[in-house]
Amino acid sequence: MATPRAAVILAAGKSTRMKSSRSKVLHHVGGRSMLSWVADTARAVGADKIVCVVGEGNADVRKAAEDLGLDIALQEPQLGTGHAVLCAKEALAGFEGNMAVLYADTPFVRPETLERVFDSLERTGVTVLGFEPEEPGFYGRLITKDGELTAIVEARDATNEILDIGLCNSGVMAASTKDMFSALDRVGNDNVKHEYYLTDIVEILRNDGLAARVITADEGEVLGVNSRVDLATAELAFQMGMRQAMLIKGVTLRDPETTYFSYDTEIEPDAEIGANVVFGPGVSIAKDAVIHPFCHLEGAKIGEGAQIGPFARLRPGTEMAANTKAGNFVETKKAKIGKGSKINHLSYIGDAEVGEGANIGAGTITCNYDGYFKHKTVIGDGAFVGTNSSLVAPVKIGKGAYLGSGGVITKDVPADALAVARSEQVNKEGWAKRYNAAQQKRKNKSK
Repeated sequence: MATPRAAVILAAGKSTRMKSSRSKVLHHVGGRSMLSWVADTARAVGADKIVCVVGEGNADVRKAAEDLGLDIALQEPQLGTGHAVLCAKEALAGFEGNMAVLYADTPFVRPETLERVFDSLERTGVTVLGFEPEEPGFYGRLITKDGELTAIVEARDATNEILDIGLCNSGVMAASTKDMFSALDRVGNDNVKHEYYLTDIVEILRNDGLAARVITADEGEVLGVNSRVDLATAELAFQMGMRQAMLIKGVTLRDPETTYFSYDTEIEPDAEIGANVVFGPGVSIAKDAVIHPFCHLEGAKIGEGAQIGPFARLRPGTEMAANTKAGNFVETKKAKIGKGSKINHLSYIGDAEVGEGANIGAGTITCNYDGYFKHKTVIGDGAFVGTNSSLVAPVKIGKGAYLGSGGVITKDVPADALAVARSEQVNKEGWAKRYNAAQQKRKNKSK
């Protein structure tokens, strides 16, 4: 039987360098918060318990963690990383298994990497995740001998010889809950900051006769975010990774550097994405679909062979079936568009259901909001909606119906019927000539 797993996510920092009213770990990378990234990684490796350590000053983090279904531990005052993990001891009372310490501002640790960290505990007492950055700088150094980790030395305490070591500490660490908390109970704060350092448990557990080991990861995985500059760097790293993955998968990106993805964007091979396209969360695109330049899609499902844009905005709840079209300056929201139907340009279709083979003329609006409630518009198969039609919901347009241009449709239209809802045209002979002459005379007098 596999050893149970737990994760402790440290998220009690003050976020001062971010200079934001929102706590640092709630800022988004790739369309979701850094905290959500880390929580999902913990779940992906089968963590039975996930504890988020928060401070009194970041109530927003506590709420977000609770919304994610995480257990909560409070660290106040904040006396270092070792103290932070120790604060989770009560939340993990009775849990017998292995635990990993993660950081809510380090969103890119892959589940595969964390899996290797947990797996290593079957052969060692404590495991540290290390990496080799191009510029080791201020990172703590990992000292190894014969494949074992012998010490972690902070850069400010390191000799020049130790600073030449390229293997650095990411901060991610794992051990059994029994060993972790046993060691943390013995960590002291005899240092410049008078803080309790998590790294001290390596020496303590080695003195207990347990082995320590390093598992390595790429530098990009352990990228930490402490400022807006770091956040932009993380976003760029995410986007570059997604662009490369999409291209390798067989998706055409006409201008990769101007295409922006979210963490869950799904695109099938042979789809084509134009320049300056932004995908918010919840988008899936089938093969042979084309997303033309300058489109924004969020919470939308695009069928095979569909054509979107240019300059289209598809909002959550949009479902475009196969071979549909939402053309330039079209906005949709909570709209199901049937196979082969077209909304070619300059229209808003919201809270609507459009059948197959329908044609929605330019300037068509579904008037779905009465000031208090939203209402639904249903358009049948093969219906033709004329230019500049306003469909006042709730309303149903029958199969094969034809709506004359410029109509304000307030009543249901039967199948195969023609609906004309506009005032009768009146022509007043000579009126324009008389009007222009009078206005020109008035203008001349004012000079």
